[in-house]
Amino acid sequence: MKNKAKELDVDFIGGQGSLTKEEQQKISEYIKTQKQQQTKTRPRVTKKLQRKKALV
Repeated sequence: MKNKAKELDVDFIGGQGSLTKEEQQKISEYIKTQKQQQTKTRPRVTKKLQRKKALV
């Protein structure tokens, strides 16, 4: 039998205060680099390429 997880009644997860400008900047830079890495590793497949593969 599974136990139900307790639901936490919180407004913020983590520290007590809001993020500083420096922390916000670091997070946004991290997200940008992650998006760039995803686009580099995942090749784009166009409809033209799909048709060529289907014909072969």
